This record gives sequence, structure tokens and C-alpha cells, in this order.
Amino acid sequence: MGQPVVHFEIIGSDPRGLRDYYGRLFGWTFDTSGPVAPSVSDEGEYGFVDGGLPGGVGGGRGYQPRALFYVGVPDVEAALEEAERLGGTRASDPQRAPGGMLTVAHFEDPEGNLIGLAAVTRTAS
Repeated sequence: MGQPVVHFEIIGSDPRGLRDYYGRLFGWTFDTSGPVAPSVSDEGEYGFVDGGLPGGVGGGRGYQPRALFYVGVPDVEAALEEAERLGGTRASDPQRAPGGMLTVAHFEDPEGNLIGLAAVTRTAS
């Protein structure tokens, strides 16, 4: 297998309502105590899913609804450059998650689907 899916997100303008919906639908529980980048969700509104494939549900007023997955790569910038070379479009530059060792970025594939990239770095900033 190539690079695996390592995280998913479901984002919308009513993150509490989304967490309630997915909690009822799938029995998911959430931890909203962790930090998240402001480009992803309002502070305190992103709920990491407890158990299973790592993921979260968040957003807030002004966030466009979306569901996406993140592929684990060794180098986010290199993967973005390759995505562009193959016909995709960079949607965001690499950014370090607050307080962590995770770097993420987004690109759109040739059909316009938003895809995330994620890499764990060796040292926190």
C-alpha cells in the first residue's frame, strides 16, 4: 500500500450540531479540549473523535462545510509540489498545528476535491 489515510475531518458552521448528529448516527464521542489551527475550526469547537481512525468534527461561523481526509506523507511541501505537477491546485501552504508536531496542508485534485496532507515532524516548534 502507498501512503495511508491518517485523519479525517467534518467541518461546518454548526460544529456542536454536527457532533450531536454524528454522535447519534455512529455512536461517536468527542474530546474538544485539544488545540486546532484557526484555519480549521473555532477554538474549543473542534471535537477529536474518540477511538478508530483519528478524526474530528468542528468549524464554526464562517467555515465552509466540507468532509475531507488527510493522507500521511513524509514531506508535506514535496507532496504539494507533486500534486501540482500532476494537475492539482494548492489550496493552503503547509502549517504547523498549534502545540504539536503535525504539519498539514490542503490541495484540490483535478476535479476540485479538497484533500489533506499530514506529516509528523521530529521536533515541536
